[in-house]
Amino acid sequence: MFKKGSKLYSVLFNKCPKCHEGDFMAEKNLLKIHKAYKMHANCSNCGLRYLMEPSFFYGAMYVNYGLTVAFSIITFSICTLFLNLSMLESFIPIVAVLLLTLPISIRLSRIIWINIFVSFNPPSNKNQND
Repeated sequence: MFKKGSKLYSVLFNKCPKCHEGDFMAEKNLLKIHKAYKMHANCSNCGLRYLMEPSFFYGAMYVNYGLTVAFSIITFSICTLFLNLSMLESFIPIVAVLLLTLPISIRLSRIIWINIFVSFNPPSNKNQND
């Protein structure tokens, strides 16, 4: 499930969706907020151009919306079921969780979006018949 060739591998390990070798995002550390959203222009291994067309990653906003809704529902469920907070009282923890997970959700949405359009293509081994 987490082996090379699966889209989940590319998403979880920040790898190129085509070769699963080069890094997708330039900065691995999410705590460096000013660099957390920078992407490489091309894959360092296979040369795949990540920004395939102008405004390609605008579609990632739809994925990000889904992720933030999921984070909100999970936070609301925890607040109401385990902490016995009302709907209004749950608002502050939901906003806090969304702000704290912002770097994660933006990075995930971009890599999920490109994985929808680019399939894994393992490098061909020319010396297989030798």
